[in-house]
Amino acid sequence: MSTRPTRRMSARDVPRVLVVYKKSAYQTNVKERKNARFLELLERRDPAVTRLIEAHEDHVSTIDEARAALESMGVRAVFRFRGDEGLVEDTDLVVTIGGDGTLLWAARWVGAGIPVVAINSAPKDSVGHFCAGAKGEVKKTLELALAGELRETRLTRMEVELEGEILTKRVLNDALFAHSSPAATTRYVLRHAHDDGRVSEEEHKSSGIWIGPPAGSTAAQLSAGGRVMPVGSKRLQYIVREPYLPPEGSYRMVRGLIDPGEELAVISKVREGRVFMDGPHHVRDVRMGARLVFRRSDEPLTLLGFPRG
Repeated sequence: MSTRPTRRMSARDVPRVLVVYKKSAYQTNVKERKNARFLELLERRDPAVTRLIEAHEDHVSTIDEARAALESMGVRAVFRFRGDEGLVEDTDLVVTIGGDGTLLWAARWVGAGIPVVAINSAPKDSVGHFCAGAKGEVKKTLELALAGELRETRLTRMEVELEGEILTKRVLNDALFAHSSPAATTRYVLRHAHDDGRVSEEEHKSSGIWIGPPAGSTAAQLSAGGRVMPVGSKRLQYIVREPYLPPEGSYRMVRGLIDPGEELAVISKVREGRVFMDGPHHVRDVRMGARLVFRRSDEPLTLLGFPRG
């Protein structure tokens, strides 16, 4: 991964921009689904939904801000709800509007050659660690991105393989292997193949295991006891969640780093295991005896305006 000034967009007269946006919780649950529980909570002004409307208004305002900005810049822009998955290859720039979750969703479809810039549409309500701009500064952020004046960072991503099938090469934040029930014990064998030919192996009982590249090291990895990794690192990090330590001793492989060229394998010992990749939406079942492998991907993400400052 490298950090450097952004190259300019392609030499086309009219840059092509894809804007990927989320729908707010209010839009989805109240306006579209008319969810009775949400309507009831709103009616009685319950604390659970205190900021629902304001966050929705902030989000819609930011999308409108982006439309106006791109129109004034003479850019050929396509706006797409993040659930409407599609090809992004014929694009000079991908813009995400939402928070980190929207960036992670969109990044699944973006290869190494297309730059991405993230906008935080409701800074009071959503996490924007990866975001280069926010509501109220959209035009300035997009102008800098298209002019090639935002810092460009090539973020290491992770490849995940299950039983010989590549599930993805584009995990940016983290993956979690765990039992399908959060109350159940996760049993597995952890196997680290080192680049010098050594193999470290250990059998575990725990609440699961986090594995991820440096970009995710300030999130779940850190909360679980990991360390914040340098933004330029090409290593992966794993951290065992709530290990059940055996009476006769302790585990050696509670946390560790995976160098480029190495891999970490997890062999499931539970009937109902799951692997979650960059959040709760991209998930696969992992049966008893199945082998998950995690390694550095050959497809970094080109993110603009990160880190900020």
